Amino acid sequence: MKRQFRWRGFWIWVVGCVLLLGWPAAAIAAPSDPLPETIAAEPRDGAALFELHCAGCHVNGGNIVRRGKTLKLRALTRNGVDSVGAIATLVTQGKGTMSAYGDRLSADDIDAIAQYVWQQAEHDWK
Repeated sequence: MKRQFRWRGFWIWVVGCVLLLGWPAAAIAAPSDPLPETIAAEPRDGAALFELHCAGCHVNGGNIVRRGKTLKLRALTRNGVDSVGAIATLVTQGKGTMSAYGDRLSADDIDAIAQYVWQQAEHDWK
């Protein structure tokens, strides 16, 4: 019984080592299909940029961090965000727990996101 346990322990150790050493090498390997370099030249799409940078916290105009700070028109105006420019300023500078994106996004990207958010807020995110 003791001998059987030793062999089982040995094989568990071997499989563990293979998994630990094999998976990181696969994750580090270069992607087989790299992204095209023409992405930056494409026109700015507010919806796509919103999905990429904002939807993690603001799914469908909501807010998973602070319920009252949604992107619905009523909540925006209640919080003093009553125009596309105000949204752009908020995205650029951040406020409270929301990070600033002025150092990560271009002015055109921020404007496209602000336009998209205002348009969706006017249509109640439907």
